[in-house]
Amino acid sequence: MKCHPVLTSIAVLLLAACSRERAAAPVAAQPAAPQPLRVEPWTLPVDVAAAQPDLVATPDGRLLLSWVEPQAHGHALKFAALDKTQWSAPQTIATGTDWFVNWADTPHVAVTADGALWAHWLQKSATSSYAYDVALVRSGDGGRTWSPPVLVNEDGKPAEHGFVSLWPAARDTLGVAWLDGRESAGEDEPVGHAAHNEHDEHDGAMTLRAALFDAQLQRHDETRVDAMTCDCCQTDIALTARGPLLAYRDRTPEEIRDIAVTRMQGRTWTTPRLVHADNWTMPACPVNGPAVAARGNDVVVGWYTAAGDMAALKLARSNDDGDHFAAPVTVDHGEAVQGRVDVAFDADAAWVTWLREDADGQSLQLARYSLDLSRPLQRIEIAKLQGRGRGTGFPQLALHAGGAVVAWTDIIDGKPRLRAARLVR
Repeated sequence: MKCHPVLTSIAVLLLAACSRERAAAPVAAQPAAPQPLRVEPWTLPVDVAAAQPDLVATPDGRLLLSWVEPQAHGHALKFAALDKTQWSAPQTIATGTDWFVNWADTPHVAVTADGALWAHWLQKSATSSYAYDVALVRSGDGGRTWSPPVLVNEDGKPAEHGFVSLWPAARDTLGVAWLDGRESAGEDEPVGHAAHNEHDEHDGAMTLRAALFDAQLQRHDETRVDAMTCDCCQTDIALTARGPLLAYRDRTPEEIRDIAVTRMQGRTWTTPRLVHADNWTMPACPVNGPAVAARGNDVVVGWYTAAGDMAALKLARSNDDGDHFAAPVTVDHGEAVQGRVDVAFDADAAWVTWLREDADGQSLQLARYSLDLSRPLQRIEIAKLQGRGRGTGFPQLALHAGGAVVAWTDIIDGKPRLRAARLVR
């Protein structure tokens, strides 16, 4: 077949014009990576032996820091608030001689929209090592005075109740989620610790429960959220566009202990679903719960797993309030990974902190990822710790003033001390 010379010339001109148009079309710019941050030591308003820090960013731009101080005949739960750059003087929330104080099951603070402060601690209920209840208090005057405590759990069983998450459920109402051992082992057993292998669906297991408390500390809508969970892993919660999303380590009769989430919609909780099927078969609790953060419909969950005999720290993202999660990103892996994760989410990045421990000691790590987790933006060592093992507890991460704050426990000269750092541009 022959081509007509005039038609051929026109075609050539059209192709050339199209090529010039394509060449001239602007190329979509890739979003610039956020500027790397640097670490600055940060002085906390605590200069005595202390541990179990909790760090909470409030909607009005403040930070709340709480901690536990050992005393001659018991313990004190204290807190301070950061307003811009100035810490308030420490204030005492409560003291007690019958508390259960533990490196992993720690007190928390929260604030509701009416300005009230809330706090909880763990209180022994019997002589058994792991028999304790969750005590809750409220302050309507900025922490100067506190209500008499009420028990979050009312079952009266000498069992383990703890690993609490708090969230503002309404203007003057607090939500509380906790692990509850009332259906678990008998009162002479250290519930949730020594008897892991004996729990099954028939003789009872650790459960996950939740309830709401109003300004008079009256209980509402108590629910058993999950009938079988891991016994002593932390829970965590974040507020999504469609309600609070609760993350925890689930458990099956086959001893698979992967991370699950459930969201409170109205007055009910959605059916729990796995963030990712790691299929980690573990005959005892690893004491290493997940962390969750949210911005609108976007959610990020961080967790530790040792599936396949490989310790790893993972992150996964959801863009539908936790209904579905993309395949996770492995942030770190290997024997040195200890987990003890915390996460945060802002307009620029997903943040994650965790602990490592090798022959040189423990170190506190931080990484930032693009919002879709497709690109690592920065990884940095926050601190070398003097302490080892469990004594250093669970570091806390909060976003503040365009950067972040990390608080943790170190062991210095045999005593726990609180330390902190800021990440700034």
